[in-house]
Amino acid sequence: MNILVTIAFDGTAYHGFQVQKNGKTVCEAFQDGLEQLFGIRYDVKGCSRTDSGVHALEFCLNFHAETAIPMEKLSLALNRYLPPDIRVLKAKEVPEEFHARYSAHSKEYLYRIRNSAIGSPFDQSYYWRCTPKLDVVAMNEAAQKLVGKHNFSAFMSAGSTIVDTVRTIYRFEVEQQGEMVLCRVEADGYLYNMVRILCGTLVEIGSGKRDISQIDKALQSGSRQDAGITLPPQGLFLSRVFYDTEREGN
Repeated sequence: MNILVTIAFDGTAYHGFQVQKNGKTVCEAFQDGLEQLFGIRYDVKGCSRTDSGVHALEFCLNFHAETAIPMEKLSLALNRYLPPDIRVLKAKEVPEEFHARYSAHSKEYLYRIRNSAIGSPFDQSYYWRCTPKLDVVAMNEAAQKLVGKHNFSAFMSAGSTIVDTVRTIYRFEVEQQGEMVLCRVEADGYLYNMVRILCGTLVEIGSGKRDISQIDKALQSGSRQDAGITLPPQGLFLSRVFYDTEREGN
């Protein structure tokens, strides 16, 4: 059967999701758990690649396996063999042709900014701290200019070899909750470091270092120098995955 699993993970100790030769990854740790449970090292298809240090509130993956374990109990069974910074939230059987990445309609990312001169000793691995007071209204106004189908090459890491740089952003919202500024973006796909550069651009607008009009310039020029800084990975979370057949994404 084809099994869709939704996991959450703390990416601090991992070199992203995708298996790599140079460090431990979330996928490798998950496959280790699968192998301990089933005695077979199954191939796993993830919904997205993530960078080192990036987290996930809901990350979807699928694999094909033969098992008599009921889907409602598979989460508990798998969690016995996974490290505590990776948790299976739920599992279900899906159609044979389902693919966690290619069947996805869109993905939502969350970037957490602590807008304070003082950091927190408890969750500093899950936000980026910005001292200057941010103008969240201006940031949200700038975010709306990015909604739609555009060439986002200016918001991609320099040196990336991706040729097709057109993506569609469905929603981009910035809101303040106390000292936290939360940036949520949903798109049909992302370029390398795109979310971190988008949010870095908004931070420069919110701190008065960049004018909102420069969003249009960046979209038109496609030049990396016309966009903002790349924010560090620890504030970034993959928060939801949406599928056509089940819009709630799970």
